[in-house]
Amino acid sequence: MSNSTLEVKAISGHRGGTPGGGHYLQPDATTRSGVSRDYDVCKLVDTTTCIGCKACEVACVEWNGYEFRETTFDNTYQTMPETAWNFWNLIKFDEYTADDGTPQWLMRKDQCMHCEEPGCLIACPADGAIVQYTNGIVDFNQENCIGCQYCVTGCPFNIPKFNSATKKVYKCTLCSDRVGAGLEPACIKACPTGCLHFGSKEDMLFEAHKRVDQLKANTSWKNAGVYDPEGVRGTHVIYVLGDASNPEKYGGLPANPSVPLFVRLWKYPLKWLGGIGIAAGVLGVFMHRVRYGAKNVEGEEKRA
Repeated sequence: MSNSTLEVKAISGHRGGTPGGGHYLQPDATTRSGVSRDYDVCKLVDTTTCIGCKACEVACVEWNGYEFRETTFDNTYQTMPETAWNFWNLIKFDEYTADDGTPQWLMRKDQCMHCEEPGCLIACPADGAIVQYTNGIVDFNQENCIGCQYCVTGCPFNIPKFNSATKKVYKCTLCSDRVGAGLEPACIKACPTGCLHFGSKEDMLFEAHKRVDQLKANTSWKNAGVYDPEGVRGTHVIYVLGDASNPEKYGGLPANPSVPLFVRLWKYPLKWLGGIGIAAGVLGVFMHRVRYGAKNVEGEEKRA
């Protein structure tokens, strides 16, 4: 699973193309544009085989060098209410009663979805704070983060988390350092049940749909399906859900996530209109000076 080079596809707050004009010299001496890629990477999470062991939580904390947090008991086996700036991967536990009265224990791995159209990157005004690689990974560069938290408002999955001490925002990187070296993410390595898989987006979609067909044919999960939302043009973390008709019951997974409209308006039309307004104001001042000349102040005439 070699993906040794991480080519840049998009950069937050950056006008024009990606560095080098969007073209990159590969190790085999071939040149590829910024929109080409070896393959899109993808993590597949099969919620029907997750046992809630939390091995992925531990592996994530250990690999990224954070200290273990105190857990919060809230009458469930969930480690804490939500992810945090130093806790990027959380198994969500939800007790659900089916229509026939059967109790169900639903578990979902909550983390950054690495959207193909990332709302965090679209909203971010800081040059280079957020980078999307051509393999689909969306990564944060904290050294360029200005702490505005616009990325938080732009994310439909409530993923980026702000650290009040450092004034920076953090999230899952899909282990871009490991993937760049040809390894799989740490959480994949730790999973004992085969719930987690990693590979190309094409292969993971194939495996996901094969699993859905199996569930529909051999289990009571007749509404099983693949979660790969079109509202953000697909994600690089996809789920097999036992009931894809109601993703909200899996820890509040949004049914139709999309980049918020106000983020799109601020980033594109309103930003352009603001620029036009500033240019029009400067032009108006210049034309006034040309037509009427400098304005004399009464006090200055008397002193003269």
